[in-house]
This record gives sequence, C-alpha cells and structure tokens, in this order.
Amino acid sequence: MAKKGDYFGLPYIVSVILAIIPFTAWILGALTRFTEGKIVAGIIRLIGLGFILWIIDLILMLVSKHILRLLNI
Repeated sequence: MAKKGDYFGLPYIVSVILAIIPFTAWILGALTRFTEGKIVAGIIRLIGLGFILWIIDLILMLVSKHILRLLNI
C-alpha cells in the first residue's frame, strides 16, 4: 500500500513530484490549507512568502511527508 502524502491524500511520490514544481506547490499548498478551514494561512500562501514556503515545503515533504503548518488560523 502506498503511503499517503499531504496533498489531498495523494500517494507520497505524487505529492513529492507536485511539491517540486513551484507553481503547483503554491496552488496546492494554498488549496490544502483552505480545505482544512485555515483561510488566513491559505491567503498567506497565495499572496506572500511563496518562494520561501515552497523551499520549506519541499524540504519538509522529503523529510516528514507533510507541508509546513505555520498558522492554524
């Protein structure tokens, strides 16, 4: 059974591939936060800190299989 990644329950390898591509990582990171009900965190992912969060998400996806959860708002 494939391990689940952090993007909508997709398999881990698919989540890693999507995290490598900057545009999809920004959009899917924001959508993931919106679906969790974290509106402020989703907006921050869309309008600011995109590049920094992309690098951090990529590292965390490889190490811990989850994206960064900076805000729980």
